[in-house]
Amino acid sequence: MVQCPNCSKDVSSHTPSGGEQVLCNLNNEGGLQEGFDILPILKEESYLKAFPEERRCRAFLEFCAEGDVGAILELINGDKGEDDKDVSMNPNEEGAARPIDVLRYQDPMGSFSTGLHVAVSNGREEVVWLLLFVASSLELHFFPPDVLEAAQTLGVTREEQTGKVDIRILEDSSHRTAENLAQQLGGVWESWVRSERLRPIIDGILPVV
Repeated sequence: MVQCPNCSKDVSSHTPSGGEQVLCNLNNEGGLQEGFDILPILKEESYLKAFPEERRCRAFLEFCAEGDVGAILELINGDKGEDDKDVSMNPNEEGAARPIDVLRYQDPMGSFSTGLHVAVSNGREEVVWLLLFVASSLELHFFPPDVLEAAQTLGVTREEQTGKVDIRILEDSSHRTAENLAQQLGGVWESWVRSERLRPIIDGILPVV
């Protein structure tokens, strides 16, 4: 991956922190970018060649980072007749395909972050509300009226969460839940931390308002 395809020379270098990088001059529709580190893109493409079934999952994480609620809804709802044949699948131990839960996908190339982690990291409150609505057991009365109204307008339905993993429980590779991350970041998330909306129900104990 870090070898030149023409001469096989190692074209990588080290960052000031000791990490690996592959710098190049990238010229695309955004113009010329000098000293662009293309290694993360190369790693992602290599990973997706090995696991093409995860492309939709990674697109989901990008939409969470960008705050694109419309794109998230389109992806998770699926375009009937088109996306139904493109459901993300992973082989199980017997080699049979099993569906990937996009909403609860954890990025193996990004510290095993969930979409909720990504949304919190990027300050995307609307995405956090959406993910709590569709992938957590947070009671409806904890949602502001305007959020519930927007969900109804957008046609977002909430499935029964019994037996499903509450997205708030999932931890990244640093053992942080999305609530832990919000505590570290502060700012817009301070009120979220105080309300404990990001805290999963444990032993039947509900968050307080």
